Amino acid sequence: MQGRKTFEDERQLHFSLSAHVPEHNFYRRLKDRLDLSFLYELTAPYYGRCGQQSIDPVVFFKLCLVAHLENIASDRRLIEHCSLRLDLLYFLDYQLDEPLPWHSTVSRTRQLLPTALFEEVFTRVLSLCADAGMVSGHTQAIDSALIKANASMGSLELKVPPEQLEARLQQVRTFSSADRSARHDKAPLEQRTLTASQQQLHVLGYLHRKWRSEQNLRPGGFNKGAKYTSNKTHYSPVDPDARIAVKPGKARRLCYHLQLSVDASRHVISHVLADHADRKDSRCLPHLLGGLTHRLGQLGLRCTSLLADTGYSSGENYALLEKEAIAAFIPPHGKYRNGPEGFTYQKEGDFFLCPEGKIAAFRQEVIKNNKVHSRLYRTTRQDCRECPLKASCCGKNHEKRIAITSYRDEYERTITRTRSRWGRRMKRLRQATVEPVLGTLLNHMAMRKINTRGLQLAHKGMLVAAAAYNLQKLLHFTPKRSQTAIMALPRAVGLFWLLFLARPTGSRGKRNRE
Repeated sequence: MQGRKTFEDERQLHFSLSAHVPEHNFYRRLKDRLDLSFLYELTAPYYGRCGQQSIDPVVFFKLCLVAHLENIASDRRLIEHCSLRLDLLYFLDYQLDEPLPWHSTVSRTRQLLPTALFEEVFTRVLSLCADAGMVSGHTQAIDSALIKANASMGSLELKVPPEQLEARLQQVRTFSSADRSARHDKAPLEQRTLTASQQQLHVLGYLHRKWRSEQNLRPGGFNKGAKYTSNKTHYSPVDPDARIAVKPGKARRLCYHLQLSVDASRHVISHVLADHADRKDSRCLPHLLGGLTHRLGQLGLRCTSLLADTGYSSGENYALLEKEAIAAFIPPHGKYRNGPEGFTYQKEGDFFLCPEGKIAAFRQEVIKNNKVHSRLYRTTRQDCRECPLKASCCGKNHEKRIAITSYRDEYERTITRTRSRWGRRMKRLRQATVEPVLGTLLNHMAMRKINTRGLQLAHKGMLVAAAAYNLQKLLHFTPKRSQTAIMALPRAVGLFWLLFLARPTGSRGKRNRE
């Protein structure tokens, strides 16, 4: 007889979530491993004593973790997704008939709670990984990635001199739709005013004309709204912390910078930092290093080797790492030169010797931004007057001038370290450590775009994403069993004779004859 199922909605249902979520389920094991009860004491000062109860702080952070574990960037879609999954309801301590928090409550709570609380959650998760033996601390690999901001390029405003702010904005908006006014301008006055020099504006004007001339094959290339945008001339009124960034082969867009540090032992994220997208990696390194050493110090660990790409190269960074007793495996950028071609440096007398045997002695130190920027070496006019290589060496000058960075010794030591066999191995280790972690965060953990606005909220999101990644690594980690009870190491003397006897007979005879 053919069966036919008829659905009848039950008004009363006795259902046990724990009985229907298997023991090997990821979120069931995560619930048993993760304890967030410390949040009640830390979040108590941010709630009132009367009124309607808000969302449980433990539930809030669990929702944030689920969003990145399930690759969901929208709070609205996150709540809908959790309501359809039994294991997620069990992880959140909710019943089938119990309504989940409203999605706007999650957004408001994210803005209410301070960044220090998100830092504490990330540190607790990192300590769990350290207790499991997944963090060594001595070797750290750092890298960065651009994260798209929640702002459109069409909302950019033009920076103008402070005395012409309102009049200039009204004039530009009349001729260009791309410079339209935002409903609420959140940018401070310092960001709305023009600070670029005349030389920088001249270069930007040339780039603008070149950019428009290359758009003839693209629709709308000669429209009034088509322009070469720059952080020196434009800003975002809806998200003032977002900056214009571009990668080769990709369109210009408003982004944030994700700075990441990964432990080389088990690829656990040890530190994360959000920064402006227009800042170079070399300028972000001191701040990143300070937070990294502090976080590792809380766990009783210390960094001794730092791996990074060329973007983090600078003399100041090399000197800082040597001061902290950290071996830097950062290849220098292409701008570094150890003097002109054919010139040899004599360290004892601190001078350069030209191919004709003339001396370029040290003259002065060039100081920029209250710091020693470079050292200037120069020959004399008398030495270069009759030189046959003067036209190719000095050009239109009467003497040869050599400007070398004041961190020359740090550069040379780093070059020697990175070109060694150990340095080449560290390069392969960095490529296999931090780059896969960045790819996982961007493609599988909802970090391709930041849906919040502001650098502080972007930093909170990056901390939660890093904590979710570490928890995923923690639950998939299987410690290796020790084999010391099976294998016994021989004594030093016995090991020497075993190695000696294992050599070929001919080599032993040759050694005896010698």
